[in-house]
Amino acid sequence: MNHHDFSTYPIMLVDDEVAALSLLSSFLCHEGFQKVITFNDSLLALENFKSEEVALVIIDLRMPKLHGRDLLEAFSELKPHVPVIVVTAESHIETAIDCMKTGAVDYLTKPISINRFIAGVKRALELQSLNEDIMLLDKATDEEIAARAPLIPSIITQDREMLSILTYIEVVAKSRQPVLISGETGVGKELAARAVHTLSGLKGGFVSINIAGLDDQMFSDTLFGHRRGAFTGALNDRDGLIMKAANGTIFLDEIGDLNELSQIKLLRLLQENEYYPLGSDNPIKSNARLVVATNKVLWQSMNDGKFRKDLYFRLCTHQVTIPPLRKRTGDIPLLLSHFIREAANAMGKGRLSYRKELVDFLVTYEFPGNIRELQSIIYDFVSRSTTSRLSTALLKKVIAREQEPANAVMQQRNAAPGCEINGISFSSIPTLKYAESVIIEKALELAKNNQGTAARMLGITRQALNNRLRRTKSKK
Repeated sequence: MNHHDFSTYPIMLVDDEVAALSLLSSFLCHEGFQKVITFNDSLLALENFKSEEVALVIIDLRMPKLHGRDLLEAFSELKPHVPVIVVTAESHIETAIDCMKTGAVDYLTKPISINRFIAGVKRALELQSLNEDIMLLDKATDEEIAARAPLIPSIITQDREMLSILTYIEVVAKSRQPVLISGETGVGKELAARAVHTLSGLKGGFVSINIAGLDDQMFSDTLFGHRRGAFTGALNDRDGLIMKAANGTIFLDEIGDLNELSQIKLLRLLQENEYYPLGSDNPIKSNARLVVATNKVLWQSMNDGKFRKDLYFRLCTHQVTIPPLRKRTGDIPLLLSHFIREAANAMGKGRLSYRKELVDFLVTYEFPGNIRELQSIIYDFVSRSTTSRLSTALLKKVIAREQEPANAVMQQRNAAPGCEINGISFSSIPTLKYAESVIIEKALELAKNNQGTAARMLGITRQALNNRLRRTKSKK
């Protein structure tokens, strides 16, 4: 957490209504901010902004002379590093999104809640001080990045991009804003989330939830908890995981699968820092840091109307994209020796050796399941090896076995026209729920009940498959 004293940072307020200016000024002065500059003329504000240093600007949208939207655009072009908060009586989501795209860091609607206003101001000032650190990072050489990258024992890398990601994580970990981590299945998004938590220095715990397959009630109950009698079977009060993550970090994996109702609840949590347990009318304050991850392209889901735009803009303050293993092949030798050592220890085998050709072969493999796939291949490989010298021929067989079920499905999928695949046929269009359960059963059968392989065939993570299996079991 940044412990900056922001009280002396100059803040500019722009609103054509003098009463609104004095109200917002009094909020800020009461909170201890000493330098508040007010303008009821947007053109004068623009002239002042060009010549004077300000740490934050708060502008009203509807103003004569120069509309707030145009003022925002001018400010963003002149000094993009200065955060701008927009205040307006318009509560249209499209207006909010337009302002965020133009460069606003926050959007508050009238009547303004004092708590929400002050929280927004502090968040924007915190971002401004972080931006200075991030701008310095952008100028750093590879050598400087490698020298200052934090050491996270669980993340094994010598890759330049990964080292600069870790350095970026160290900078943004000081903030309390959400972090959005994206990357393919198996790249280590949860490890990156844990790194955010470790580097933040927060005293509370790290709590992880996988969103995939959770309907709104399961999501709300898991995250926010419930009061006795909230639903059939709720015999006692139960705290949600967000309470367990107090003074710590809550990690939501596969955020792209969050349903519409849950998205609204999460947005409220981010905006107000409070939530309602199921069956309760009393909000509870939350101080847990939120980290989310997705293997989807989230802005694409947003454009398709599946993910709320206002939630997306709240979540993407700090973004981390973890490259797939095929883009960081320089890490394969390090990961290989680490996983071989780990597997040998777990299986009570002695020291194992291998030739360089083993690494050369692995570097040519695509790794659709990334580091998680490399780990499962190595464990399988070590368990099958009968000598202390690991053979490349055996490794090739293990990888071929990994690919077999998925390839068989792909070939049949390409060959079979119509509505039949691997002996599954539907006489008429089935419901999605029914089709999903049949397809999951078939994938498990083809994968000889290996859940990892079945999940890869279905294009979901192993955890998401587990959640779906749990859900179908609980309904039987």
